[in-house]
Amino acid sequence: MKILVLADIESKYLWDFFEKSKLEGIDLILSAGDLSADYLEFLATYAICPVLYVHGNHDTKYEKKPPLGCICIDDDIYEYNGIKILGLGGSMCYNYGLFQYTDKEMKKRYTRLRPKIWRKKGVDILLTHAPALGVNDGEDLPHRGFEIFRTIMDKYEPKLFVHGHVHLNYGREHKREDTYKNTKVINAFEKYIVEI
Repeated sequence: MKILVLADIESKYLWDFFEKSKLEGIDLILSAGDLSADYLEFLATYAICPVLYVHGNHDTKYEKKPPLGCICIDDDIYEYNGIKILGLGGSMCYNYGLFQYTDKEMKKRYTRLRPKIWRKKGVDILLTHAPALGVNDGEDLPHRGFEIFRTIMDKYEPKLFVHGHVHLNYGREHKREDTYKNTKVINAFEKYIVEI
């Protein structure tokens, strides 16, 4: 399965210089948050696959205008062609914004999903906005990762962990691809194609 992952900044390659052929062969589009609703709607119009998203810490605008034609999987598991995708958007709480959570709150969100994960027999992809603690995260509170994401990877060993939030253009040593035990970790900043 070929997956287009996106986060944090709209790709000029896909939006300003769009050609329908750029989406050929894409089986699924995953947004890790902080993207314009218009941008996601645009991609959903031309893609022949689902566009799934979780909220980023700057996605309060979705409350008034969610991206039409796209599917929010925050606090849910979405199954597509046998692939089970767990969505947990938002970032670490730093100014009490709408999609900001403490470690305890994020753990509680996961705990509510555990029966559903058990019924689905695990997850194949973990889609979040923030990274996992100690795995490609930042040192400052707004960009620190969540410990529970490592717990999820330890327990279910998803094939893929897709996050955004830590921009590759920040000048830090953030990686596009990484691994955590048996899970491939992808920073979805702007756009990236990954196959599973």
